[in-house]
Amino acid sequence: MAIPTTQLLDDFSLEMTGKDVPGLLEAAPLLPTGTRMNVTFLGNEDLEMRVTASKAVLEQGLIPVPHISARRIKSQEMLEEFLSALQAEGASTNVFSVGGDPSKPEGPYEGALDLIKSGLFQKHGVQHVSIAGYPEGHPDITEAQLWAALEGKFAVLQEQGLPGTILTQFGFDVDPVVAWIEQVRAKGIDLPIRIGVPGPAGIKRLVTFAARFGVASSASIAKKYGFSMTNLLGTAGPDKFIKDLAAHLDARHGDIGLHFYTFGGVPATAKWIKEFSGKLQAAG
Repeated sequence: MAIPTTQLLDDFSLEMTGKDVPGLLEAAPLLPTGTRMNVTFLGNEDLEMRVTASKAVLEQGLIPVPHISARRIKSQEMLEEFLSALQAEGASTNVFSVGGDPSKPEGPYEGALDLIKSGLFQKHGVQHVSIAGYPEGHPDITEAQLWAALEGKFAVLQEQGLPGTILTQFGFDVDPVVAWIEQVRAKGIDLPIRIGVPGPAGIKRLVTFAARFGVASSASIAKKYGFSMTNLLGTAGPDKFIKDLAAHLDARHGDIGLHFYTFGGVPATAKWIKEFSGKLQAAG
């Protein structure tokens, strides 16, 4: 039996950058208390900006999930400085351990697994670690490498007794997402999974991001999202994707939720979620 669409929205998370604090303050009243807000680790932002953003999330009654980008960490000292600064603000409980964009590490950490294995997370109060999943693959990493990395991170988290969650790259096509979830479960990985979803954004922007991350072709986005490629000035939301995803899921798939990438802005995404949830509840 398929799960209710409302169930996917019971425990969603969102994403922001260090520059998005004004948008966070605008969006916070629209979000349930305790909503997880991931704070990205961009190359053009510094430690102070990331920590300030994480602190702002906490002050709004939300849960900060700062990203720790392995290949952007230049030294163990830099990692400890960041974790210590987060801990001092009470914002180190949840982190997202991710490899990051640089093709070559800027320091001693080649990937997210190295960060987890370091033992420094627990030393600085981390109690929950999110890790990445790629239902539609990665343009620069083979499928075998992606599965080995996911299984390796899951195994080490279990060894260390650290709870975790899998956050996936965003996608537009339900079929490969569901097939990937089933593969994850078949491998005995029982972590909660939060499926990446683009928040409401301009169609042209969605197509640009999809091309950059190699997750879909323009034609497939148009087909699955139900918009016309002849009107790139319009805006598209993920309502069709979310409803289709819920229709394909049941209890066998375990704990599945949503993670919103806020390409259209944090306030716009928070407003869309609230309105979409309201429509679902009204429809019963």
